[in-house]
Amino acid sequence: MQGKKLYQEKLFSSFQLSGRVPENNFYRRLRSVLDLSFLYKKTQAYYGKCGQKSIDPVVFYKLC
Repeated sequence: MQGKKLYQEKLFSSFQLSGRVPENNFYRRLRSVLDLSFLYKKTQAYYGKCGQKSIDPVVFYKLC
């Protein structure tokens, strides 16, 4: 089963990573122009329909 990572900031935390990363950071800029959502459709055939969810394909691609 294909998993999908949904990132959500913690409501009551005193530390927010997004606040610590500069606005002109390379990876922030890359994220704004690079859309990897096409990977969900391209990899759907390789995932089963039952069982535990696996790693998000976009996360896996970024790790590689």
